Amino acid sequence: MSIETTIPADPTAPEGAAEAPVAALSDEEIFASHQGGKLSISSTVPLASKRDLSIAYTPGVAQVSRAIAANPELAKTLTWAQRLVVVVSDGTAVLGLGNIGASASLPVMEGKSALFKAFGDLDSIPLVLNTTDVDEIVETLVRLRPSFGAVNLEDVSAPRCFELEEKLIDALDCPVMHDDQHGTAVVVLAALTGAAKVTSRELTGLRVVVSGAGAAGIAVAEILLTAGIDDVVLLDSRGVINRDRADIAADPASKKAQLAARSNPRGVAGGPGEALLGADVFIGVSSSRLDEEHLKLMNHSAIVFALSNPDPEVLPEVASKYAAVVATGRSDFPNQINNVLAFPGIFRGALDAGARRITPAMKLAAARAIADLAEDDLSADYIVPSPLDPRVAPAVSAAVAAAVVEAE
Repeated sequence: MSIETTIPADPTAPEGAAEAPVAALSDEEIFASHQGGKLSISSTVPLASKRDLSIAYTPGVAQVSRAIAANPELAKTLTWAQRLVVVVSDGTAVLGLGNIGASASLPVMEGKSALFKAFGDLDSIPLVLNTTDVDEIVETLVRLRPSFGAVNLEDVSAPRCFELEEKLIDALDCPVMHDDQHGTAVVVLAALTGAAKVTSRELTGLRVVVSGAGAAGIAVAEILLTAGIDDVVLLDSRGVINRDRADIAADPASKKAQLAARSNPRGVAGGPGEALLGADVFIGVSSSRLDEEHLKLMNHSAIVFALSNPDPEVLPEVASKYAAVVATGRSDFPNQINNVLAFPGIFRGALDAGARRITPAMKLAAARAIADLAEDDLSADYIVPSPLDPRVAPAVSAAVAAAVVEAE
């Protein structure tokens, strides 16, 4: 069986070109498209005759079940489980809507499963759970493990999302990734690679400020450090994160404290003004507004990624007064930083290579693959390929699979 879904590309758009802005959407159009949900199951074998039924179901299916019982490894090739991604959420951090619960999160998870099929050719089903207890979620997925091949965590609130991902990675023998963290981080690194070239900078020499210390912000900071960018300063609602801040020092086991030990090498303290003074890059992954006065403090030809949705931390027309490259998370502005550039190819590559884990090296390989696709046509308005560029998922999956092989 397979999941059916279709997301057509614009056949008139040249390969690699940015899409035109999306026209205004009506409530009628939106609700009509969601009527009955966005997914359906289709059979991959014919079911038109008694012979078809005998092969696909009883009595023929019993032979397959006996074979798997004798050799469980056969389930990888004789069922869909090995290629099935489950999109798991507890509904606690859905889009910009917050904790809206499992049922209200289901349309988002259906959409994510549709994207897996359309862009990665991977079957996927949503699983929304009526519990926010980390151990209960882990136990549920451990019990369901024979039914799937990979776990995409989605819209789980921080800091619980960190604990949940870590426990699932330890408990399951298959790829697990919280896309709000790592998909965002991969595409940000890819986009920053392009933006650095457009502004004639070396990636590793950038001074970067990340605004937001939730799931996405911490993952972005982590991948930038892994990529060799040493000068990363992270901001949360209390200001700059550094090892001397009282609340950070008081909780040395927290993600923020761990990151404080690796980042902010100049010991910056204070708020956005102090952080942005002399900065090359601003990356916003929170709902905080960026004051125009603070933009003036950044270096010449700055890079601004205002990724909060639906309202960017600063509008592109304001940021463009001071920045040479501006990106958002929206489709109606140039340079959309969209996770769909990353997660279908990452999971496809991991499953193709039989990986049991999604590693930092695999994420770096994915970011390089995305950046490479934009390199020939780089400009201030084109630092990453379009989310609808058909080259993206194959390139990412190939790069991720190669990283798995290289690590063996």
